Formats: sequence, C-alpha cells, structure tokens
Amino acid sequence: MLAMSDIYCIKNLRNNKGLSISKIQKTLGINWRTAKKYGDGEQLPQSKIKQKKGMMTDGNWGEMVSDWLFEDSKLKKKSRRTKKAIFEELQSHGFQGSYRTVCYFVSNWENSHNDHHDKGHDRLEHPPSEAQIDFGVMEVVKDGEFVDIHALVMSYPCSNAAFVAPLPSENQECFLEGLKLLFHQSKGVPRKIRIDNLTPAVKKVRSKFEEAKLTDAFIQFQNHYGFEVQVCNPRSGHEKGNVENKVGYVRYNFFPTSPVINSYEELTETLRVKLEKDRQRLHYEKEVMIEDLWNQEKKHLLELPVEEYPIFKEIETKVNKFNEAKLDNVLIHIPKASNYSSIYFILSWDKFKAVSPDGEILLEDFRPYMNKRRAIPWLSVFKDWIRKPRVVPYSRYQKYLPGRVNDYLMVDDLIVRKARLTELVSLLVTHDMKRINEEFYDLISGNNENPFGIDWSQYDSLAPSNGREDL
Repeated sequence: MLAMSDIYCIKNLRNNKGLSISKIQKTLGINWRTAKKYGDGEQLPQSKIKQKKGMMTDGNWGEMVSDWLFEDSKLKKKSRRTKKAIFEELQSHGFQGSYRTVCYFVSNWENSHNDHHDKGHDRLEHPPSEAQIDFGVMEVVKDGEFVDIHALVMSYPCSNAAFVAPLPSENQECFLEGLKLLFHQSKGVPRKIRIDNLTPAVKKVRSKFEEAKLTDAFIQFQNHYGFEVQVCNPRSGHEKGNVENKVGYVRYNFFPTSPVINSYEELTETLRVKLEKDRQRLHYEKEVMIEDLWNQEKKHLLELPVEEYPIFKEIETKVNKFNEAKLDNVLIHIPKASNYSSIYFILSWDKFKAVSPDGEILLEDFRPYMNKRRAIPWLSVFKDWIRKPRVVPYSRYQKYLPGRVNDYLMVDDLIVRKARLTELVSLLVTHDMKRINEEFYDLISGNNENPFGIDWSQYDSLAPSNGREDL
C-alpha cells in the first residue's frame, strides 16, 4: 500500500491537473493498475481488526473449551486439564480438528485471561475475587462483664459483600482460624487477599527497597488454599480502604451497644445472618443489589480444598519449681510439670494442651485470654440511675442486669425504684453484681418487710405518707 502522501499526489494529478492514467503512470513511474486504483478508486477507511475464523470459532468447540478452562481456573494447577486431555475430551464429542488448533486456542485464552497480560484493569475497579482483610476491636457482654473481641473482617470491594469472624485475640492461631472460617462462609477462596502488616502474617515489613516477607506458617496456609497475597505499604490504610470502611460499618451497625453473647460460635452465626440480610441493599455506586453482585463475584472464587487445614502451634517452654509455665504472659499451674525439664504447649485459637516430652497430656484448658473480662461499672451506672430513676428501663445497661436484680428494679413506682437503687449502691461497695444476684434471696430473707434494710428516713421528704406501707 502506498503512503497517504503518494495517494494524495495521484489524486491531485488525476482530478485537479486532468492527467490521464497513462500520463500519471509515466510521470510517477508506477504500475498502470496502481495509478488506476488510486486515481479513480475510493480509498475508504477500513477496520484492521480481523474476525477470527476456524472451527474453534465457527462451531461451539471454542465455547466448550472456554467453559472448561474457566472451570479449571478455580482449581490448583495439578488438578487442571492438560491441553492433551482437553483435545482427547473434544475428540470424544466428535471434534475433527488437530491438536495444534486446540493448543493455539488454549494459549490465546490463557493470555487474555491472565492478570499479568491484562493491561486493561484499573485497580480502582477492583477485579472480582479480590478481598481485603483487617481486624477491628468490638465490645460485647459475656457473663455480665465486658469482653473485647477482635473481629476479623473480610470484604470484597467488587461487590461490597463482607464476612466477619469474631476472635479473642490477633495472634497467629486466631488469624488463621478466622481466615479459614471466612473462606467457609464465602463458600470459596479469594484469588488475591490484600492485608496490612499484620504480625501473624508479616515477619518483615515492606519498605521502598524490599518487599514484605511473610511468616512461614502463613505461607504454608497460603499454599494450601492457593490465594495470592498483597501487602500494603506501612501507614497506608487507604490501600485497603474498602475493608477499613467495612470495619466501621460493622461496628456502628451491628455493635451500637454491646450485644450479650453466650459464645463466640453463637456470635459468629448471628453476624453471618445479619451480614447476609445486609446484602439486600443497593451498592453505593453501581445501583445494583449487593446480593446480585456477590452471586456473580463468587463464581470467580477458588474452590475450597477437600482436605481440612489443621490450625495449631507447638511451643516448648520451661517450668518453674512451682509447677508453673507462662502462656500468653500468664503463669499457669500444671500438675506434675516440674517432673520434666521442659514441656510443650499445643495451642489452638481458644484452647491449649500442656504435653510432656513423652506425649502425656498434663493439662487441657481454655487459653488465658478467653477469661479476660472487664467489669461493668455498675456503681457509677446506679448512681446515675438514682438521679434519673425513670431512665432505667430505657438505659443501654438495663439488658446487662442479671435476672433477679432486673426484676427487683422493674417497678413502676419511681420512689421505690430509687430506694432500691440506693440500697444496691451500698451493696456494690462490698459485693459484685454476680454475687448479689446469686445470693439475692439469702440477702432479703432476713427481713421480708424491709428487704435490704433500707433507711427510710432519708426519703421522708420524698415519700408519701403511706409509702412504707406500699412496700
């Protein structure tokens, strides 16, 4: 094909100068057919994209192989079909093409579906099956006391779906157990996970000169499930902004007040149900139901491995002469432990086993942080209620009252309620709330007419003349 400037010269000589085709041929020294083609013909722009042809495109063979390749992309490399296996399976369905044709098609498909070759992804668009992980500290009430839980939140920015695993700590065992639980809730494994410099996963923080180095335990876990890891730069929370926002969303929507729980398993199921219902709303940008987006995204997840991954950690520790060994910065008494120079702890996320060098289990119990509590400040709460007794049934703390104490305070007469609150304040100086509730009937059995020995003289100015008879 001639250059556009040469074509213009031919057109100019033909149309503006009036030269014949033979004259143009002699003048420019070109072939007569060339002069004719560009002098009298129309040079309209044409698309340079050529439609693919061949039996893989014209028939349904290419579509069939594409479905197989997409299906296999969720599996580990060793479980995927080889090109030869694909070719033989096609032949069993009546395919008449060659092995080389299949190889070309598979190579082209892999190139077009490989992130390393796909230069069209805008990272802000968040490709499907990419997840972000972060911890958030929430507060719950268990057995009448405050407990801090470490909620491991996994969000999928593409669909804005989220999953939460409440855990007692942020150590390695809890982190891996939480990830495992989140994978099962998602019914699949994300292809890529973005994390910050979490100690259970990162042993050397990323710098501008060197990539982050992951812990061996996390790499082993990663190898089993087959996902990729991307570590954010230090102090760069915006690089995983979706999960940062999702942690706040979970906190403010599902923990506005500290919920009462009986176990971590119960809380996990409660949050799973709430987050599943939460997906029945429009995506903040795409104006599509989050549930619909998630149903599309989860098709891109990797399959869960058939074999369950055991999560535990073994550490060797010394024992002092008092049969005590330190675990989670707490000294634990272990019977017969001093008979050995050292023992082993086998740790899971919630329990531990103390084992002798011979394999004998010396002690099995919950890890110390499972019993870590903070008392509800009942004394200051009750003092506030005394000033405003009407607020008791509507207070955020009312649902944390143990049953007997709650029944005792839920009276309509505000004067009586205030008197009972005052007596409970005096008891809280020497008793905790749990003991007051447990020994409630013993405390009131001494005087049925005046259950807590209330000094009514201080209420004479407030109580009606028959106030004491009403009690």
